[in-house]
Amino acid sequence: MIAGAAALVAAYLLGSLAWSLWAGRMQGVDLRRHGSGNLGATNVYRVLGWRWGIAVLLLDIAKGTAAVVLARVLAPAAVRGVLPAAAGMAAVAGHMFTPFARFKGGKGVATGLGVFLGLAPEAAVLSFVVWLAVLAFTGWVSVASGVGALFLPVFVGMTRDDLGPRYPWVLAVSILLVLLVLVRHRTNWKRVAAGREQAIWEKRPETPEGGAAPRAGASGARTEAPGSAAAPAAGHEPGEPPR
Repeated sequence: MIAGAAALVAAYLLGSLAWSLWAGRMQGVDLRRHGSGNLGATNVYRVLGWRWGIAVLLLDIAKGTAAVVLARVLAPAAVRGVLPAAAGMAAVAGHMFTPFARFKGGKGVATGLGVFLGLAPEAAVLSFVVWLAVLAFTGWVSVASGVGALFLPVFVGMTRDDLGPRYPWVLAVSILLVLLVLVRHRTNWKRVAAGREQAIWEKRPETPEGGAAPRAGASGARTEAPGSAAAPAAGHEPGEPPR
């Protein structure tokens, strides 16, 4: 029991490692106040660039996998099926509710991928392929994450023979992860419905409260104060008729 509890606590602490927050601080930026405001690899990419984005992505994946592997090593025989799955969820919870950022962390997609690379690698790879395909087609990380997560329990079911007695626990964790990912992206779904979601290749900054910042002059409307006269054209004196 002590080893199992230690594995869960260690998994939560591993998941809570706020790589995106610390990467921003290394560059003098608080990511909670820039870009989308989310502590995740996508926001790191948009604010700090692709090198930092890939580094944080890999670190977030690695901490999820490490939590599962550690639990598998520490698990007593009686809980060897359930403890790694529970530790995986603890790592995802640590990422979403990290004490290093006042319990306001990221959305858990990369860490969840790392967890399933440890629990069910075939299902994880297949879900990642779906994620890549949807991202290439739509350009929306949020939609790719949601669709990839929805397919995860399907792929877990397809590979159940490889999972053996661990299958019920891994399936349960995959369903719970789907629900968490969908809920954590709820503001993204509103932006998608409103046509304001930002594509991954758009460099236009987002506002921290969500949604892409409007392009200057995008509406074509003039911004003069009511009743004010338009500025004279270059080369004309005030009151002089246009040439």
